Amino acid sequence: MKFGSSGVRGLASELVGRPSGLYTEGFARRLRSTGFEQGRVFVGRDLRDSSQTIAEDCMAALAATGFQPVDCGPIPTPALAFYARRHDAAALMVTGSHIPADRNGIKFYGPKGEIDKADEAAITRHVADLSDRYPWPPPHADWQTGHEQALAAFRDRVDHILAPRALSGMRLGVYQHSTVAAELLVEILRSYGAEVIPVGKTEVFVPVDTEAVGQATMAKVKDWVREFKFDAVLSADADADRPLIIDEKGELFRGDLIGLAAALFLRADIVLTPVTSNSGISEAFGFNVKRTKVGSPFVIEGMNAARQAGGIVVGFEANGGVLLGSDCPVNGKVLSALPTRDSFLPILAVLGTMASTGKSLSSLRETWNLPVCASERLQNFPVEKSRGLMRRLAGRDALQQFLAPFGTVADVDETDGLRARMASGEIIHLRPSGNAPEFRCYAEAASHDRATEIVAIALERARDSTEAVQ
Repeated sequence: MKFGSSGVRGLASELVGRPSGLYTEGFARRLRSTGFEQGRVFVGRDLRDSSQTIAEDCMAALAATGFQPVDCGPIPTPALAFYARRHDAAALMVTGSHIPADRNGIKFYGPKGEIDKADEAAITRHVADLSDRYPWPPPHADWQTGHEQALAAFRDRVDHILAPRALSGMRLGVYQHSTVAAELLVEILRSYGAEVIPVGKTEVFVPVDTEAVGQATMAKVKDWVREFKFDAVLSADADADRPLIIDEKGELFRGDLIGLAAALFLRADIVLTPVTSNSGISEAFGFNVKRTKVGSPFVIEGMNAARQAGGIVVGFEANGGVLLGSDCPVNGKVLSALPTRDSFLPILAVLGTMASTGKSLSSLRETWNLPVCASERLQNFPVEKSRGLMRRLAGRDALQQFLAPFGTVADVDETDGLRARMASGEIIHLRPSGNAPEFRCYAEAASHDRATEIVAIALERARDSTEAVQ
């Protein structure tokens, strides 16, 4: 178990029971050390098989420490975070997000929002101190519930982002799979006047990674687009903090394009986005761009610093999740800050932009004319392999040899992993996942085919090179 780019994660079998209680106890001690003594802690979960058991373990641990757990059930992460923030309370979300069903995780929120790296370090120290003497199990009980109240509060938030009937005339698909956003997303889009057809709901948990959408998923979506003649297909990952948007041609509308659309829709003054986002997103769009390491804690840290300058602060990641760092005027009202990833705001921002401009998603992509990006991952790629590969490539000569099929390395950005700009202008970015046994590659090139080819070749070389040293 360890903290990654967003929360603590590991195998579900290693998190159920005492470990989940131990991390929850560490979180409770951190809350107390920062002045949050006793009070309500809102607890939510996604729909994977292990999540309810882990949530119950966490609530039992919270009650044993003197806090008052409120069971919010299966709920989108942004809805849980918003409800807790509104009540100046802490929160805990049991979710593995996009990672496989046999894995899971916990995201922690203090009264001011998502915890930062200093909080993670403090929780980790508490866990280490307690590990040999943490009592388990505590007694379970009936908890106070808050599912409907939390959903109603979040629904009220998103009901005012667009004008009434703003999406009239649109024909939209919602890929429901096993996301906690399945019903709420359909309901919200219909409330804005769109014709909405739910598709692809499953009883079995489906991990959807919005940065690396599988070929089987894309094939299904293309079939739905052809069958129903959708203007767009919308979805989200398991806990609904990352949006998935497919255009009217059945092509992926990448997460950094979603973030760009949201920043423009919100009229951002300052944008925080990780180094993995499209390099074409720059000051040319009218806002100041600051790059961070990958992971919402780093984006939030950057937003907190940027707020000192005033103006509208927006953060987004290459997975499409948008974080609102400051209160923002939208549609004649004030949309309050929500510094955690949200899939609903960016989905509505993209659809609202389509409605106001009269342009299709593919036309918007062409209008912005950004470099073409592609990304993919090696799954079940042990962390030790990733670390060993990154150590071997740390020298400029070794990296040049690894990237020789793509030409000459012009410069390297080591903000997070190795992001090489080639003499041709193409970009190849290699980095281990921060929260799963995966190795990722991102590429920018002049065409989709070329970017996809770069990613495929780079990942094949990564796999081959690690096998060669075994």
